[in-house]
Amino acid sequence: MKIAFIATYPPRHCGIGTFTHSLAHAMTFNNRDAHEMIIIAMTDSHEAYAFPPEVELIIHQERSIDYLAAADFINRSGADVCIIEHEFGIYGGQSGVYILPLLRLLQIPLISTLHTILDSPSSSEKAVLQEICKTSDKVVVMSHKATQFLESIYDVPSEKIVRIEHGVPDLKFDKETSRAEFKMTEKKLLLTFGFVGRNKGLETVIKALPQIIKDHPEVCYIILGKTHPNVLRSDGEIYRNELKLLIKSLHLGDHVILINKFVEEEELFKYLAACDIYITPYINEAQITSGTLTYAMGSGCAVVSTPYWHAAELLSENKGRLFNFKDEKGLAIILTELLDNPEMLRTIQKEAVVYGQDIIWPKIGERYLQVAQHLLDNPLNPK
Repeated sequence: MKIAFIATYPPRHCGIGTFTHSLAHAMTFNNRDAHEMIIIAMTDSHEAYAFPPEVELIIHQERSIDYLAAADFINRSGADVCIIEHEFGIYGGQSGVYILPLLRLLQIPLISTLHTILDSPSSSEKAVLQEICKTSDKVVVMSHKATQFLESIYDVPSEKIVRIEHGVPDLKFDKETSRAEFKMTEKKLLLTFGFVGRNKGLETVIKALPQIIKDHPEVCYIILGKTHPNVLRSDGEIYRNELKLLIKSLHLGDHVILINKFVEEEELFKYLAACDIYITPYINEAQITSGTLTYAMGSGCAVVSTPYWHAAELLSENKGRLFNFKDEKGLAIILTELLDNPEMLRTIQKEAVVYGQDIIWPKIGERYLQVAQHLLDNPLNPK
């Protein structure tokens, strides 16, 4: 089976790109003779990317003619199926409308993975997503809430929707070895990773720390990640500098570490192995998928989070703890309780380990292959 992917792709620093790289390699890793991939990579005007050999064509985001050329390329490539990773903001035109002619012109089965599904879309956002779903043979989502939205808001037939959870790398590192590497053996480590921006709510955790360190002075909070490229272009480091001022004003210089870099997966999973509690303090409910949350749970972390959609669903049944948006007092109570009760913390970590074993990328890749093979064996819309 030859699979064409349309998405962002490394070395461009983008969560969708990381997802696509992991999925593409998972689908072809076990049997490279039987399965082949080609990548059609989205690029923007901000940087020239040195893409790897599997990237056979580049689409410039705001160049509409590139999309038509890509459709022709895919149809001539011998690909059996096409998978598009959809996120608002990576395709050109209003609400990403430039992608639609490409999808309509495809002569092979189309699987669309939807990374964002809005509950209150603009008219153009709704129209674009509905057309993507209409053109697709199967639509993949990563949560039950996403399925509900597609059916109730976008009128997508349930038989067209497949739920396949976000995958995680099959990487395991020893906790104590990782802590020793980071010179943190005597600390209780709290961690948040990912692109830094105001929507992440990191100040909520920082404001909670003074109360926590009264009982647990050994606590250290690591914020791991670069400022989001779009934020950097529009606002510079305003938000990061605000966090630094807050840390200074609360006298938390010995308890908060800001690491301003994009880390590769192996280093990231060492941090996840080292941490005691992972926190996603995001301030917006409307997040249907969170790769960072999935990575943390997949690596066996105890997770504490605000109740955005994906977290509220994933952390049910004692898989983690939830606190209200921007509620530093509630967060302080939960973190102190978990740090006071190591057995409670271990119970949550064990639940996360069980969950993580089922979503490693090789298993997720196999599920996508099954969907693709089913379409080839039972074409819904002969093209």
